[in-house]
Amino acid sequence: MEIILQEDIDKLGHRGDIVTVKPGYARNFLLPRKLAIEATSGNMKALERIRNSLAKKTATEMDAAQKQAALINGVAVRFTRKTGENDQLFGSVTTADIAESLAAQGFKVDKRQVQLKEPIRALGEYPITIKVFRDVTAEVKAQVDKES
Repeated sequence: MEIILQEDIDKLGHRGDIVTVKPGYARNFLLPRKLAIEATSGNMKALERIRNSLAKKTATEMDAAQKQAALINGVAVRFTRKTGENDQLFGSVTTADIAESLAAQGFKVDKRQVQLKEPIRALGEYPITIKVFRDVTAEVKAQVDKES
């Protein structure tokens, strides 16, 4: 089934792209959430108008994302966790913890924007990448300390 994307979707495409997906994925997920519209002949004719409006929306969001990335760059977040022998953490520091800590400092970041390969399970300082928008990223330092 061919659809026109209304929003950026990871591993599928960007706004305004025409992509082919399985009918169930489109019918049950993309269309009800208004992430895409069907690629009918009428929608294909309106695609150029849609692309212009999406390009304007993308430009304003890109500008806002660059400003937010400049503010977030270099911010440090600190966590204190209980540790066992060999300074291994009980539990871990996850993307949700990092997003929550940034929100406490006044930055609006969703946990899905925090790029962690795996949760942090040891003491130390870690560089964390925040994907603000498409190609706009910011770097945050996360310090994990031992709870006394």
